[in-house]
Amino acid sequence: MDTRPQTLARTPAADPASNRLPPLKPGGLQRLAILGLFANVALAGVKLIAGIVGHSYALVADAVESLTDILGSAVIWGGLWIAAKPPDESHPYGHGKAEPLAGLAVSLMVGLAGIVIAVKAVHEIVTPNQTPAPFTLIVLVVVVIVKEALFRVVAKRAKAEGSGAGKVDAWHHRADAITSLAAFVGIAVAVAGGKGYESADDWAAMVAAGIIVLNAFMMGRGPLAELMDADQTPITGRVREVAEKVAGVRNVEKIKVRKFGTEYWVDMHVRVDPDMNVRDAHAVSHAVKDAVRAEIPRARDVLIHIEPARPG
Repeated sequence: MDTRPQTLARTPAADPASNRLPPLKPGGLQRLAILGLFANVALAGVKLIAGIVGHSYALVADAVESLTDILGSAVIWGGLWIAAKPPDESHPYGHGKAEPLAGLAVSLMVGLAGIVIAVKAVHEIVTPNQTPAPFTLIVLVVVVIVKEALFRVVAKRAKAEGSGAGKVDAWHHRADAITSLAAFVGIAVAVAGGKGYESADDWAAMVAAGIIVLNAFMMGRGPLAELMDADQTPITGRVREVAEKVAGVRNVEKIKVRKFGTEYWVDMHVRVDPDMNVRDAHAVSHAVKDAVRAEIPRARDVLIHIEPARPG
Protein backbone atom coordinates (compact mmCIF):
# COMPACT_ATOMS: atom_id res chain seq x y z
CA MET A 1 0.00 0.00 0.00
CA ASP A 2 1.23 3.46 -0.90
CA THR A 3 1.75 5.30 2.39
CA ARG A 4 2.94 8.57 0.86
CA PRO A 5 0.88 11.66 1.74
CA GLN A 6 -2.04 12.24 -0.61
CA THR A 7 -2.00 15.34 -2.78
CA LEU A 8 -5.70 15.99 -2.42
CA ALA A 9 -6.45 19.66 -1.71
CA ARG A 10 -7.79 20.04 1.78
CA THR A 11 -9.96 22.61 3.40
CA PRO A 12 -8.33 24.62 6.19
CA ALA A 13 -8.37 23.11 9.65
CA ALA A 14 -11.75 23.47 11.20
CA ASP A 15 -12.16 26.15 13.82
CA PRO A 16 -14.15 24.73 16.74
CA ALA A 17 -16.12 27.95 16.97
CA SER A 18 -17.08 27.74 13.29
CA ASN A 19 -18.53 24.25 13.78
CA ARG A 20 -21.08 25.40 16.29
CA LEU A 21 -24.57 25.13 14.94
CA PRO A 22 -26.34 28.46 14.60
CA PRO A 23 -29.43 28.84 16.76
CA LEU A 24 -32.77 28.48 15.05
CA LYS A 25 -34.48 31.78 14.36
CA PRO A 26 -38.24 32.07 14.64
CA GLY A 27 -39.76 33.06 11.32
CA GLY A 28 -42.67 35.24 10.33
CA LEU A 29 -45.02 32.27 10.80
CA GLN A 30 -45.22 33.03 14.51
CA ARG A 31 -46.42 36.55 13.77
CA LEU A 32 -48.90 35.22 11.20
CA ALA A 33 -50.18 32.67 13.73
CA ILE A 34 -50.87 35.52 16.16
CA LEU A 35 -52.58 37.51 13.40
CA GLY A 36 -54.68 34.44 12.58
CA LEU A 37 -55.54 34.07 16.25
CA PHE A 38 -56.94 37.60 16.50
CA ALA A 39 -58.76 37.24 13.18
CA ASN A 40 -60.36 33.97 14.32
CA VAL A 41 -61.49 35.52 17.60
CA ALA A 42 -63.19 38.38 15.76
CA LEU A 43 -64.77 36.18 13.07
CA ALA A 44 -65.97 33.53 15.52
CA GLY A 45 -67.71 36.19 17.61
CA VAL A 46 -69.39 37.78 14.58
CA LYS A 47 -70.53 34.43 13.16
CA LEU A 48 -71.85 33.15 16.48
CA ILE A 49 -73.89 36.30 17.15
CA ALA A 50 -75.15 36.49 13.56
CA GLY A 51 -76.03 32.77 13.57
CA ILE A 52 -78.04 33.02 16.79
CA VAL A 53 -79.81 36.28 15.88
CA GLY A 54 -80.31 35.21 12.25
CA HIS A 55 -81.56 31.68 13.10
CA SER A 56 -78.84 29.92 11.07
CA TYR A 57 -77.37 26.73 12.44
CA ALA A 58 -74.96 26.57 9.49
CA LEU A 59 -73.51 29.88 10.62
CA VAL A 60 -73.43 28.73 14.25
CA ALA A 61 -71.61 25.57 13.13
CA ASP A 62 -69.19 27.73 11.18
CA ALA A 63 -68.59 29.75 14.35
CA VAL A 64 -67.83 26.55 16.26
CA GLU A 65 -65.26 25.66 13.58
CA SER A 66 -63.73 29.11 14.03
CA LEU A 67 -63.49 28.50 17.76
CA THR A 68 -61.30 25.48 16.99
CA ASP A 69 -59.31 27.83 14.75
CA ILE A 70 -58.63 30.01 17.77
CA LEU A 71 -57.28 27.12 19.78
CA GLY A 72 -55.49 25.80 16.69
CA SER A 73 -53.71 29.10 16.04
CA ALA A 74 -52.60 29.21 19.67
CA VAL A 75 -51.28 25.64 19.46
CA ILE A 76 -49.47 26.33 16.17
CA TRP A 77 -47.88 29.46 17.62
CA GLY A 78 -46.74 27.51 20.69
CA GLY A 79 -45.31 24.73 18.52
CA LEU A 80 -43.39 27.18 16.36
CA TRP A 81 -42.08 29.01 19.43
CA ILE A 82 -40.83 25.79 21.05
CA ALA A 83 -39.39 24.50 17.76
CA ALA A 84 -37.32 27.69 17.42
CA LYS A 85 -35.47 27.02 20.69
CA PRO A 86 -31.83 25.95 20.15
CA PRO A 87 -30.51 22.49 21.11
CA ASP A 88 -29.57 21.93 24.74
CA GLU A 89 -28.20 19.10 26.87
CA SER A 90 -31.61 17.47 27.19
CA HIS A 91 -32.50 17.96 23.51
CA PRO A 92 -29.28 17.64 21.45
CA TYR A 93 -31.28 17.50 18.22
CA GLY A 94 -33.20 20.63 19.08
CA HIS A 95 -36.94 21.08 19.62
CA GLY A 96 -38.09 20.89 16.01
CA LYS A 97 -40.50 17.99 16.62
CA ALA A 98 -42.73 20.41 18.55
CA GLU A 99 -43.85 21.79 15.21
CA PRO A 100 -45.35 18.59 13.69
CA LEU A 101 -46.76 17.71 17.12
CA ALA A 102 -48.63 21.01 17.09
CA GLY A 103 -49.83 20.38 13.54
CA LEU A 104 -51.09 16.90 14.44
CA ALA A 105 -52.86 18.23 17.54
CA VAL A 106 -54.65 20.86 15.46
CA SER A 107 -55.76 18.31 12.85
CA LEU A 108 -57.26 16.16 15.62
CA MET A 109 -59.09 19.16 17.08
CA VAL A 110 -60.50 20.05 13.66
CA GLY A 111 -61.69 16.48 13.11
CA LEU A 112 -63.43 16.43 16.51
CA ALA A 113 -65.13 19.74 15.75
CA GLY A 114 -66.40 18.33 12.45
CA ILE A 115 -67.92 15.31 14.20
CA VAL A 116 -69.65 17.50 16.79
CA ILE A 117 -71.07 19.74 14.05
CA ALA A 118 -72.36 16.71 12.11
CA VAL A 119 -74.16 15.30 15.16
CA LYS A 120 -75.79 18.65 15.89
CA ALA A 121 -76.74 19.12 12.21
CA VAL A 122 -78.64 15.81 12.21
CA HIS A 123 -80.56 16.96 15.27
CA GLU A 124 -81.42 20.27 13.59
CA ILE A 125 -82.57 18.55 10.38
CA VAL A 126 -85.20 16.48 12.22
CA THR A 127 -86.28 19.47 14.33
CA PRO A 128 -88.53 22.18 12.81
CA ASN A 129 -86.73 25.54 12.61
CA GLN A 130 -86.97 29.03 11.14
CA THR A 131 -85.69 30.35 7.84
CA PRO A 132 -82.31 32.11 8.31
CA ALA A 133 -82.20 35.91 8.06
CA PRO A 134 -80.82 37.28 4.75
CA PHE A 135 -78.19 39.44 6.48
CA THR A 136 -76.29 36.28 7.47
CA LEU A 137 -75.24 35.96 3.81
CA ILE A 138 -73.33 39.25 4.02
CA VAL A 139 -71.47 38.02 7.09
CA LEU A 140 -70.41 34.86 5.27
CA VAL A 141 -69.14 36.76 2.21
CA VAL A 142 -66.84 38.80 4.47
CA VAL A 143 -65.66 35.66 6.27
CA VAL A 144 -64.81 33.83 3.03
CA ILE A 145 -62.77 36.79 1.73
CA VAL A 146 -60.81 37.21 4.99
CA LYS A 147 -60.08 33.50 5.48
CA GLU A 148 -59.01 32.96 1.87
CA ALA A 149 -56.65 35.92 2.15
CA LEU A 150 -55.16 34.46 5.35
CA PHE A 151 -54.74 31.09 3.65
CA ARG A 152 -52.76 32.58 0.79
CA VAL A 153 -50.47 34.65 3.02
CA VAL A 154 -49.76 31.85 5.52
CA ALA A 155 -49.33 29.18 2.81
CA LYS A 156 -46.77 31.32 0.98
CA ARG A 157 -44.79 31.90 4.17
CA ALA A 158 -45.00 28.24 5.21
CA LYS A 159 -43.63 27.16 1.84
CA ALA A 160 -40.76 29.66 2.10
CA GLU A 161 -39.82 28.39 5.58
CA GLY A 162 -40.51 24.70 4.88
CA SER A 163 -42.91 24.54 7.83
CA GLY A 164 -45.33 21.63 8.08
CA ALA A 165 -47.20 23.24 10.97
CA GLY A 166 -47.47 26.43 8.92
CA LYS A 167 -49.08 24.47 6.08
CA VAL A 168 -51.57 22.99 8.54
CA ASP A 169 -52.40 26.47 9.81
CA ALA A 170 -52.85 27.71 6.23
CA TRP A 171 -55.19 24.88 5.28
CA HIS A 172 -57.08 25.46 8.49
CA HIS A 173 -57.92 28.92 7.15
CA ARG A 174 -58.88 27.43 3.77
CA ALA A 175 -61.14 24.86 5.51
CA ASP A 176 -62.92 27.68 7.32
CA ALA A 177 -63.42 29.51 4.02
CA ILE A 178 -64.89 26.36 2.45
CA THR A 179 -67.26 25.71 5.34
CA SER A 180 -68.37 29.33 5.23
CA LEU A 181 -69.00 28.97 1.51
CA ALA A 182 -71.08 25.83 2.14
CA ALA A 183 -73.05 27.71 4.79
CA PHE A 184 -73.62 30.55 2.29
CA VAL A 185 -75.11 28.14 -0.26
CA GLY A 186 -77.37 26.50 2.32
CA ILE A 187 -78.63 29.79 3.71
CA ALA A 188 -79.16 31.18 0.19
CA VAL A 189 -81.30 28.16 -0.73
CA ALA A 190 -83.30 28.44 2.49
CA VAL A 191 -83.88 32.18 2.02
CA ALA A 192 -84.73 31.91 -1.69
CA GLY A 193 -86.91 28.80 -1.29
CA GLY A 194 -88.88 30.07 1.67
CA LYS A 195 -91.24 27.76 3.55
CA GLY A 196 -90.31 24.11 3.17
CA TYR A 197 -86.65 24.86 2.51
CA GLU A 198 -85.65 25.78 6.08
CA SER A 199 -83.59 22.58 6.50
CA ALA A 200 -81.28 23.60 3.63
CA ASP A 201 -79.34 25.58 6.22
CA ASP A 202 -78.83 22.45 8.33
CA TRP A 203 -77.90 20.32 5.34
CA ALA A 204 -75.27 22.93 4.56
CA ALA A 205 -73.94 22.46 8.10
CA MET A 206 -73.78 18.70 7.46
CA VAL A 207 -71.80 19.24 4.23
CA ALA A 208 -69.49 21.61 6.06
CA ALA A 209 -68.94 18.98 8.77
CA GLY A 210 -67.91 16.44 6.13
CA ILE A 211 -65.47 18.91 4.60
CA ILE A 212 -64.02 19.67 8.03
CA VAL A 213 -63.42 15.99 8.86
CA LEU A 214 -61.86 15.31 5.45
CA ASN A 215 -59.65 18.38 5.77
CA ALA A 216 -58.57 17.28 9.25
CA PHE A 217 -57.46 13.94 7.82
CA MET A 218 -55.49 15.62 5.03
CA MET A 219 -53.91 18.12 7.44
CA GLY A 220 -52.73 15.36 9.77
CA ARG A 221 -50.90 13.32 7.14
CA GLY A 222 -47.89 15.63 6.82
CA PRO A 223 -47.17 16.10 10.54
CA LEU A 224 -47.64 12.37 11.19
CA ALA A 225 -45.21 11.47 8.40
CA GLU A 226 -42.66 13.90 9.83
CA LEU A 227 -43.03 12.50 13.34
CA MET A 228 -42.48 9.01 11.92
CA ASP A 229 -39.29 10.19 10.14
CA ALA A 230 -40.72 9.51 6.70
CA ASP A 231 -38.33 9.47 3.75
CA GLN A 232 -37.32 12.92 2.49
CA THR A 233 -36.68 11.84 -1.09
CA PRO A 234 -36.29 15.29 -2.75
CA ILE A 235 -33.73 16.40 -0.15
CA THR A 236 -31.92 13.04 -0.29
CA GLY A 237 -31.46 13.38 -4.04
CA ARG A 238 -30.05 16.88 -3.73
CA VAL A 239 -27.64 15.81 -0.97
CA ARG A 240 -26.31 12.93 -3.08
CA GLU A 241 -25.85 15.15 -6.12
CA VAL A 242 -23.91 17.77 -4.13
CA ALA A 243 -21.75 15.26 -2.24
CA GLU A 244 -20.66 13.35 -5.33
CA LYS A 245 -19.33 16.55 -6.92
CA VAL A 246 -16.83 17.11 -4.08
CA ALA A 247 -13.21 16.34 -4.94
CA GLY A 248 -12.09 13.05 -3.43
CA VAL A 249 -15.55 11.48 -3.23
CA ARG A 250 -15.88 8.28 -5.28
CA ASN A 251 -19.58 7.86 -4.57
CA VAL A 252 -22.18 8.00 -1.82
CA GLU A 253 -23.34 4.65 -0.47
CA LYS A 254 -26.37 5.66 1.60
CA ILE A 255 -28.14 8.76 2.85
CA LYS A 256 -30.72 9.22 5.58
CA VAL A 257 -32.49 12.53 6.09
CA ARG A 258 -34.76 13.40 9.01
CA LYS A 259 -36.86 16.54 9.27
CA PHE A 260 -37.02 18.45 12.54
CA GLY A 261 -39.39 21.40 12.25
CA THR A 262 -38.18 23.46 9.31
CA GLU A 263 -34.68 21.92 9.16
CA TYR A 264 -33.01 18.65 8.23
CA TRP A 265 -30.45 16.33 9.84
CA VAL A 266 -28.42 14.32 7.34
CA ASP A 267 -26.57 11.03 7.91
CA MET A 268 -24.52 9.67 5.02
CA HIS A 269 -21.84 7.15 4.09
CA VAL A 270 -19.23 8.53 1.67
CA ARG A 271 -16.77 6.32 -0.20
CA VAL A 272 -13.23 7.55 -0.90
CA ASP A 273 -9.95 6.13 -2.22
CA PRO A 274 -9.09 3.16 0.06
CA ASP A 275 -5.44 4.33 0.13
CA MET A 276 -6.35 7.81 1.34
CA ASN A 277 -4.85 8.73 4.72
CA VAL A 278 -6.96 9.78 7.69
CA ARG A 279 -6.11 13.47 7.41
CA ASP A 280 -7.26 13.69 3.79
CA ALA A 281 -10.36 11.61 4.45
CA HIS A 282 -11.24 13.97 7.28
CA ALA A 283 -10.77 16.94 4.94
CA VAL A 284 -13.08 15.33 2.38
CA SER A 285 -15.79 14.81 5.00
CA HIS A 286 -15.61 18.49 5.99
CA ALA A 287 -15.73 19.54 2.35
CA VAL A 288 -18.85 17.42 1.80
CA LYS A 289 -20.51 18.83 4.91
CA ASP A 290 -19.74 22.42 3.87
CA ALA A 291 -20.99 21.81 0.33
CA VAL A 292 -24.26 20.25 1.49
CA ARG A 293 -24.97 23.00 4.01
CA ALA A 294 -24.16 25.66 1.42
CA GLU A 295 -26.53 24.12 -1.13
CA ILE A 296 -29.26 23.29 1.41
CA PRO A 297 -29.32 26.07 4.05
CA ARG A 298 -31.91 24.21 6.11
CA ALA A 299 -29.52 21.26 6.58
CA ARG A 300 -28.99 21.70 10.31
CA ASP A 301 -26.11 19.21 10.51
CA VAL A 302 -24.47 16.61 8.28
CA LEU A 303 -22.96 13.50 9.89
CA ILE A 304 -20.54 11.70 7.54
CA HIS A 305 -19.15 8.19 7.80
CA ILE A 306 -16.10 7.62 5.54
CA GLU A 307 -15.75 4.21 3.86
CA PRO A 308 -13.16 2.82 1.42
CA ALA A 309 -14.38 2.59 -2.16
CA ARG A 310 -14.67 -0.89 -3.59
CA PRO A 311 -11.99 -1.96 -6.08
CA GLY A 312 -12.87 -1.29 -9.68
